[in-house]
Amino acid sequence: MKLDAVAGGELIVIGENIHTTRALRSKGKSIVENSGREAVAYTDSAGAQRHLPVPDSFKRRQEYQQGQIKHVMIAVKVAMAGGDGSDEALIYLRQLVDKQIRVNADFLDLNVDEISWKLEEQKAAIKWLVTTIQGMTKLPLSIDSSNVEVIATGLAAYDSAATRPLLNSASLERIEALDLAQEHNARVVVTAAGESGMPNGAEERVQNASRMVDAALEKGFTLGDLFIDPLVFPTSVDRVFGLHCLEAIRGLRKKYGPDIHITGGISNASFGIPGRKLINEVFLILSVEAGADGGIIDPVLSNPVEVFGMNRDSNAYQMAEDVILGRDEFCQKYIAAWRKGEIGEAR
Repeated sequence: MKLDAVAGGELIVIGENIHTTRALRSKGKSIVENSGREAVAYTDSAGAQRHLPVPDSFKRRQEYQQGQIKHVMIAVKVAMAGGDGSDEALIYLRQLVDKQIRVNADFLDLNVDEISWKLEEQKAAIKWLVTTIQGMTKLPLSIDSSNVEVIATGLAAYDSAATRPLLNSASLERIEALDLAQEHNARVVVTAAGESGMPNGAEERVQNASRMVDAALEKGFTLGDLFIDPLVFPTSVDRVFGLHCLEAIRGLRKKYGPDIHITGGISNASFGIPGRKLINEVFLILSVEAGADGGIIDPVLSNPVEVFGMNRDSNAYQMAEDVILGRDEFCQKYIAAWRKGEIGEAR
């Protein structure tokens, strides 16, 4: 995505909308009754109003009982099964793809980890989803999973004749993913995770990520093939987490220069905090200022063109920045303002 606010003029957007983790609130405005059935109301790619029914089988799931409707999971499972409702589910998936295309996403990240606890079902789902989504777009896909076997299955299903895929992700605890990326001519996200756990502080992030970069370069990857994820942790857990990540980004950019890419799961920063959209957007701005040139984000909810036009003098922006930079301990001021309805759009 071309963006003047970013050094080099380009922000690499990895759209995260096609994840089976994605959920809508059951009491939200998009959940309606249609022909006597609970359904997700949406607008298809042609602009028509449509409805994705919520199957009765999903209503027995724990997340449904907790007020969440995993709409992407529903669409994938129904479409994969074929039969009644499969056409509607495919239309639903297509509009998720088309919306991200319209806001100039650079990759579409696919993740099916929550579709089942069974590995074989996850592998079947990623194979189907990669093939299906490639039939809907020319954008390159990012194959994302916590399990290397699932990633391998997704890459094997990927047709790389037109575009190179992105492997998300490789780390010291699964360094063999670099060989997998090499086998499938994939670019690769390398993370700052350690061999047996998450990093502690900025310095450890830089050290871990550097070992992964060095290993990748030894295998013949170029810096331009690599996307470093310094790992974004929730600022609600510890007020220094945002600072650690931003410091790591600065260190990595200084060490590797302009050719390497630095990204990350931006929405992780806001986990456990109300008004998450604003926190995510401010964290994206601060990450880019620190040296990142991309992010794994929802580009439809937070269009980067609008994000980087945000009014940074607004009270909303300043309060979100205080959370990220550790100036608002336990996010108390931000949460209090949100509860009073004082946190709005920083536009």
